[in-house]
Amino acid sequence: MKVLQTKVFFVLFAIWQLSVCNELKAQLPEPANPPRLLNDFVRLLPQDATPAIEQELRTIRDSTSVEIAVVIVDDLQGYDVSQFAYELGEEWGVGSKDFDNGIVILIKPKLNPNDRGQVFIATGYGLEGAVPDAVAKLIVDHEMIPRFKKEDYLGGIVAAISELGALARGEYPPDEYALKVEALRESQKVPVAPLLFLGLFFLFFVLGSVNRARHHSMRRNTSFWTALMMAGMINSSHRGSYNNFSSGSGSFGGGFGGGGFGGFGGGSFGGGGAGGSW
Repeated sequence: MKVLQTKVFFVLFAIWQLSVCNELKAQLPEPANPPRLLNDFVRLLPQDATPAIEQELRTIRDSTSVEIAVVIVDDLQGYDVSQFAYELGEEWGVGSKDFDNGIVILIKPKLNPNDRGQVFIATGYGLEGAVPDAVAKLIVDHEMIPRFKKEDYLGGIVAAISELGALARGEYPPDEYALKVEALRESQKVPVAPLLFLGLFFLFFVLGSVNRARHHSMRRNTSFWTALMMAGMINSSHRGSYNNFSSGSGSFGGGFGGGGFGGFGGGSFGGGGAGGSW
């Protein structure tokens, strides 16, 4: 009896999943005609920049056979961004049918202050080794979302395409990209010790000025604020020697080519990838 109930449950679940997928497919946008790898249904990107992006995507396709489709929509129809990306990649057939080497970069931008921007990089079966989920997540979090938060959609998309193209060409392994991102993050961390030292130095400087002003006002019978101002003027007379010292120290701080595109190759997607929101 339990076996029968289990089978019935899985059959009903499969029917429900099929109905959900069919409903979603009915709401997916149609690819551009003539076919394009960059499909900006929102007209989010500057029109003079789109030909260069399209040509770069075609160059990656011609040199590696990897198809990267950038799709920008204004509505996910109430579906999860990952499911939308998978179904769109499957329905459009992004990637080669023989190698399933397609990538969908799906972007739902933040179009008003109350809106929520979402992005997902979906990878086909054949690219889950070259672009593991963890690396896709790094590209989303490091290359795209920080720029998207500044409304630099063009910069975020170009940066993601650049890294994905390099990974597709095998210019470096995925773990090397992860190490590069980690090293960059470490270099951008604000050093706590020097800031703490400067903060303490400033505090002692202020307290010393206050203390000298208090004693001066008591000895000379002047107001505290007058004495404090005078202490500041006295301290400023010594700045030349500090400037002479600091002047010797270092500073602290830290057209594309490609062939034509005749349409997608019939690739499949198996759930690989990662995304985020802002």
